[in-house]
Amino acid sequence: MKIDLHNHTTLCNHAEGSPLQYAEKAYEMGCKFYGFSDHNPMKFDEKYRMKFEEMSLYKSMIDEVRSQFSGKMEVLFGYEVDFLPGFMDERVLGAKCDHLIGSVHFLNGWGFDNPEFIGGYKNKDIDQIWSEYFEAITALAKCGKFDIVGHIDLMKVFNFKPKKDMKILATPALQAIKRANLVIELNSAGFRKPVGELYPGDEVLELMAELEIPITFSSDAHSVEQVGQNMEKTVQKAIEFGYKKAAIFKNRDREMIEI
Repeated sequence: MKIDLHNHTTLCNHAEGSPLQYAEKAYEMGCKFYGFSDHNPMKFDEKYRMKFEEMSLYKSMIDEVRSQFSGKMEVLFGYEVDFLPGFMDERVLGAKCDHLIGSVHFLNGWGFDNPEFIGGYKNKDIDQIWSEYFEAITALAKCGKFDIVGHIDLMKVFNFKPKKDMKILATPALQAIKRANLVIELNSAGFRKPVGELYPGDEVLELMAELEIPITFSSDAHSVEQVGQNMEKTVQKAIEFGYKKAAIFKNRDREMIEI
């Protein structure tokens, strides 16, 4: 595991373990570029994210870890930002950091990836919500605020997959991502969710490779044991689809690293 840019801290209120413990585990696994990207503060879903007044604490926590690994492993600092028009805040979007991951976790206020709200799938047309999801991803790409797209096909988390061809659904979003020159993460968290597979799945990953959309790697850890979990399979999947390099960011500038 050389790169892992998307990991959380206890400030999000649904993770455990210290940033130092996460970094130590990553270093033991041979990581060279380890990133924290905790959930952005916003005035929505506040139960599962840091407060605005904790942003400086978050930065200082990661700076402390960075200093301890100086010369051994590069520790990178970012945010995972919910693409949610009307709630995204310039205090986050303009923050001094290495990268911003844009993610869609909500459709019309419905937290579709939260087990608390899984009942919401019962009364919905599966193809319709998948269409709405990728429309949100398209808008995320067009807004010009982010460096990385998080877990591109997250809607499948509980294994509710569309009846319609996934490639047809995903193509406009991927084309928008390509035009916006964004990176898509290969997020190994999918392997530990009910869907039991990488975000993205093979159909989407095949399209990404055809469009030559650059990638990065994430384990999206919310505990020390999840650091680097299934990352070997994730890297092998990238190689299988022809990828030879993956992105990291420093001060929002992209660098491509040999896988």
